[in-house]
Amino acid sequence: MTEATGIVGEFLSLKADSDADILAMQCGDFYEFFDEDAEIVADELDLKISQKSSHGSSYPMAGVPVDDLTPYVSALVERGYRVAVADQHETADGHAREITRVVTPGTHLETSDDAAQYLAAVVEGDESGGSGPAYGLAVADVTTGQFHVTELDGEDARARIQTELYKFDPAEVLPGPHLRGDDDFLDRLRERTDAALTVHTKESFAPGRASHRVRDHFGAETVDSVGIADDEAAIQAAGAVLSYVEETGVGTLASVTRLQAYGATDHVNLDATTQRNLELTETMQGDSDGSLFDTIDHTTTAAGARLLREWLQRPRRDRGELQRRQSCVAALAESAMAREQLCETLSDAYDLERLASKAVSGSADARDLRSVAGTLDLLGTVADVIDDDQRLADSPLGTALDRLDRAAVADLAAELDDALVADPPGTVRQGGLFEQGYDDDLDEVIERHEAILEWLETLPEREKGKTGITHLSVDRNKTDGYYIQVGRSEADDVPEHYDQIKELKNSKRFTTDELQQKEREVFRLEERRHDLEYELFGELRETVAERATLLQDVGRVLAELDGVASLAIHAVRNDWTRPELTDGRALDVAAGRHPVVEQTTEFVPNDLQMDEDRQFLIVTGPNMSGKSTYMRQAALITLLAQVGSFVPARSATVGLVDGIYTRVGALDELAQGRSTFMVEMQELSNILHSATEESLVILDEVGRGTATYDGISIAWAASEYIVNEICCKTLFATHYHELTVLGDELPTVQNVHVAVAGEPSGPRRTEPHGADGSDDEVTFLRTVRDGPTDRSYGVHVADMAGVPDPVVDRSRDVLDRLREDEAIDVRGSGGGGETTQVVFDLDSGEFSTGSTGTNEGEQRVATDGSHEQETTSAEPAIDPETQAVLDELDDIDVNETPPVELLTKVQEWQDKLNET
Repeated sequence: MTEATGIVGEFLSLKADSDADILAMQCGDFYEFFDEDAEIVADELDLKISQKSSHGSSYPMAGVPVDDLTPYVSALVERGYRVAVADQHETADGHAREITRVVTPGTHLETSDDAAQYLAAVVEGDESGGSGPAYGLAVADVTTGQFHVTELDGEDARARIQTELYKFDPAEVLPGPHLRGDDDFLDRLRERTDAALTVHTKESFAPGRASHRVRDHFGAETVDSVGIADDEAAIQAAGAVLSYVEETGVGTLASVTRLQAYGATDHVNLDATTQRNLELTETMQGDSDGSLFDTIDHTTTAAGARLLREWLQRPRRDRGELQRRQSCVAALAESAMAREQLCETLSDAYDLERLASKAVSGSADARDLRSVAGTLDLLGTVADVIDDDQRLADSPLGTALDRLDRAAVADLAAELDDALVADPPGTVRQGGLFEQGYDDDLDEVIERHEAILEWLETLPEREKGKTGITHLSVDRNKTDGYYIQVGRSEADDVPEHYDQIKELKNSKRFTTDELQQKEREVFRLEERRHDLEYELFGELRETVAERATLLQDVGRVLAELDGVASLAIHAVRNDWTRPELTDGRALDVAAGRHPVVEQTTEFVPNDLQMDEDRQFLIVTGPNMSGKSTYMRQAALITLLAQVGSFVPARSATVGLVDGIYTRVGALDELAQGRSTFMVEMQELSNILHSATEESLVILDEVGRGTATYDGISIAWAASEYIVNEICCKTLFATHYHELTVLGDELPTVQNVHVAVAGEPSGPRRTEPHGADGSDDEVTFLRTVRDGPTDRSYGVHVADMAGVPDPVVDRSRDVLDRLREDEAIDVRGSGGGGETTQVVFDLDSGEFSTGSTGTNEGEQRVATDGSHEQETTSAEPAIDPETQAVLDELDDIDVNETPPVELLTKVQEWQDKLNET
């Protein structure tokens, strides 16, 4: 294709220099897309394509009006595109175009989502000592001005920095120079987040340049005071984020005024698996409905919802701060009328943090500033609501507003109220923004303008009186300007000084010298008014931008009030209680409930007691009886307590934890080459590496994805390791009833089980449940009691699920024979086949089978169902490869072998045996 020239050539040249996926270039009153970009936006946004000729070639073209660009850019960015915007400006030679900003997933201001929109940079530092490299993380929300930074080191720093990324769930990530080529790290990010991965210049990560940029932006004293002066990796990440925001041209750096450093001990560790398993902000199916956030969210503001979501994803470990939140929730829970008044007032509040960023970036319009004024005005009402209620006034809510410069808030609100009309237009270039009296020069221009408009409005009546013409009107359009329109039947009677400018089917249009003079005066005054109002508005917006920190402070306080009010509302409606927080290891819950499940079912509460002597609970019981719910509710009660919320229980004492880790179910990740069992083992490995003495671990089945004896071995060894080495609070649900013996041998291990109707009081069941030896009358009580059980009632669940009756009946028969160590008849197909009897040999872990019609030897049926013919020799032959595995198994010390190493050995043995 011939090289394009003209508009298309300019477009392609700008696009080549932009490093963006799509370019929107202003051409007069439209933003145009050409060539491949036009085809993309047409496909993504359902725009109509036309053709533009250039230098003998034709190029696809699509466009949107200038005032409508924002929603189209938002839609493209939400689909993962980086969109460059080239604006047009006038020059002495006509006009020119240049790229003014690049909108990316992490720098998009005009988002419609209430959730935080984080841009993150992550850096792997240089090796230091023998503990591996340090990792730095910087996270900014350009829509609110928040900026967080941390650095982690140690052997598990890589895993922990990934966990921090998952907590923030960024929209865009800038990997540092070492990490952008690390396939494993990037693959993990892609699997666990929806973030766009962007390559930013290596120079921006350079330690010297990054340090200079961070100190220049925040101040050298700030960097020193927040404790990151020596954290090179954190500084590199922070410098890269600042550089990227500046280079994309969003113009919000001025709103990023506070550098918030945090350490590994500030928040509860919640990795991506735990957030998914506990369904904090979305369910396992990816829906927000049914999540914990959806359940407890009664906020009335976007900022309040965003903060509540942040509290859930990043629970605190500071007991003082948590007790402060609890006191706020308690006061609001006890003051119904004041709570309702507060929520009603807050419902009129706008998102000041995001409005501050828009003001700083220069994108805020008059309606945005009007929203700022209205929200600032609410502060007085909020203060009155708190002061007028003794409970609220005596609680931490009474001092919440003391953090604000109330005088500065009042002054800014008054200035905006005095300046802007109550309902300003949506554009800042067409006038009509300011109240009369705000500016003398503007008032004079408006007065003269309105006088001429009045002259024009009365012109038809005057002309009718002078000429006697009855069908005469005065109007205006872009083509003809102001004109006098006369009906065709009277057009010949117009005065001589009427000059005809257009003839229509039923009328003619005229102008006069006086009308043209007034028209010129109107246009001049309108232009002057628009320019003057735009200039005044720019100054007013700059005034607001200079007070961005004040707006952020007010917005944060209002969001906190909304957040604790939401927690209070939910506590009152659902009879939640204030938990006692301790630094000990207790988790003592009376009549605890699952916060989400209780909304949709008649929930059976259960107690939970964990302390120094009950650190590891083995949870057994029937399928579908509520074991998973019981354990999840323990984790969620702990998490809610460390949010500062009340909890679903009659009473609760919660020892603060440093992390919550869960392994609940597993799905194949075949695209990544990982089976269900491999995913399960990787999750277990992460827990065994990451959990500490102060953690809470939830294990819902371990080892179920492999052979029975392998699974029991892994579950047994992992349990011992947690009890003896990690020593953390753990709930472990299992159908491996062999594990319950650990409760008799290890002092901190206890057994609990989910009861069924008719269960005897003894510690173990050996007889069939029903009088007829079947599970026919099983009723799940959903009640957790001390002690183990040895039944899972899987056949009963199969019956409940609708498995065909012949299969269920045969299952009961086989189960009864297995329980009694009786031989099982293996039924062949057809009517003439012989019957084979099978008996399970506990010593070998295999089924021994013998046919009534053969005496040539005994047949063995392995646990995987395969058959092999065995001679009657007392010493069956064992091949050398199998003997080698047996020798290794005999030599290994299970008690001294770390679980992860043991898992690896088991996998190696399986592979060797499978090859023989």
